[in-house]
Amino acid sequence: MSSDRKPTKKHTEQCAKKYDIRAGNQIKQWSMVEFNWLRSLFLIASDTLGLGIAWQVSRRLNQGFSPLPPELNWGEFAGFTGLFWAFAAAIVTGFAYHNFYRGESQWRNYVKQTQVISSIYMASLVVSYFYSPGVDAPRSLFFPAWIGSIVMIIGLRLLLTLLFDQFPIARIHTPVFIIAPSDRLSYLAKIVEKRTGYKVVGVLTSSLANTSHAIQSIISSGAKEVIAEGLPETQLASQLYWQLRNAGIGLRLVPSSLMLLHRRGTPEIFASMPMIRIESSLLANWEYIFKRFLDLVAAFLGLIVLSPVFIGVAIAIKTSSKGSVFYTQDRIGLQGQSFRMWKFRSMFMDADRRQSELEHLNKSSDGVMFKIEQDPRIIPIGHFLRSTSLDELPQLFNVLIGQMSLVGPRPLPVRDVARFTNWHHTRHLVMPGITGLWQISGRSDLDTIDDVAKLDLFYIDRWSLNFDLEILIETLRLVLFGKGAY
Repeated sequence: MSSDRKPTKKHTEQCAKKYDIRAGNQIKQWSMVEFNWLRSLFLIASDTLGLGIAWQVSRRLNQGFSPLPPELNWGEFAGFTGLFWAFAAAIVTGFAYHNFYRGESQWRNYVKQTQVISSIYMASLVVSYFYSPGVDAPRSLFFPAWIGSIVMIIGLRLLLTLLFDQFPIARIHTPVFIIAPSDRLSYLAKIVEKRTGYKVVGVLTSSLANTSHAIQSIISSGAKEVIAEGLPETQLASQLYWQLRNAGIGLRLVPSSLMLLHRRGTPEIFASMPMIRIESSLLANWEYIFKRFLDLVAAFLGLIVLSPVFIGVAIAIKTSSKGSVFYTQDRIGLQGQSFRMWKFRSMFMDADRRQSELEHLNKSSDGVMFKIEQDPRIIPIGHFLRSTSLDELPQLFNVLIGQMSLVGPRPLPVRDVARFTNWHHTRHLVMPGITGLWQISGRSDLDTIDDVAKLDLFYIDRWSLNFDLEILIETLRLVLFGKGAY
């Protein structure tokens, strides 16, 4: 798919222009997703709708309490007061200022968006106190509107994120060039086209990426972005980055090998020497408390809302196979402690005993994880439960009692952990999760525990509440639409 054509005159002239490449306005970076006006309009409409729903619900809840002062009930338009439209304008302006409508990553920064919404509500209190001290908005209206705005605006944005990821209309036919090791090239190109809608216009093996022919092939292919994996050395990655940036072509690096183990840091001058200060994103006390609070709320609500699903799955299992509905197994969790993990039973009752008889069929190259094709232990309904991840739902009980989190490294059986090398145990420094990077990265394609552990360390090093939300959204998308690991 790569092209041997010489660079076009237009591209040659672009590369020959003499300007400081740090001047962002001079570089013609291109991304239909980042600058897609249609997505921006959807997000603005979604934010306004979310705010409107929150205000309407708050007004209904407030009807039996303090009425809205006449001074605040002005300029009604489309069923909403001028005060509502002032808040809507402030939120849209604040979001636009922080690039929440156009930035490729910022528009998914839900934690920062929550902070902006809260800041606007707090600022309204300050403005009201100094400029209209005699006017006091009822607390029974103000606080429900505040919390409701966060819930509805972020909730609708999460829904739109799910839809945008599943139907990447803006990315369709976007030309992309793939660089990867020869054994990964075909797979990576297939995954990129299948999951993003990008059009692969050229490929190149990593071993040839340091040749002068490489950059010429990329430019002549018409690619707007390069996805690279397995570059042989860090210096090469840096060189490729600057060459592509000079040509106005974007670059994404697929983390692999030691890149996944490399902690993020901040450049600084220390003792007159350039250094990288390593930063840890391990949970601060308040962050851990908030993450745990979200786990508890989500698990509690999930068990209530999904109770009909629990009943239906239980009936299906009983109809399909004799034995208990649930299956429990000792797994290794936080700080290497063992706990009983719950699942809906998807195998016959003697599955654990029969595993030793099937060890010779293990497809895992290092033998640590147990993976076989067409497992004969799976009951008829089991394939459906596994493909839809319905068998994992009982782990909400584990979350509720504090043994697991919604997102984190997947807890493995005692058999697997007994075969770990020392550095693999680093994944046990955090609470295990129902889903994680392993699950959304294609768990059937990860062949060794090294691959899994690198993803887990990548997650631990870069943890944030926003990262958890991203993983949950991607998990939901894969489950609902039947793609990827699930």
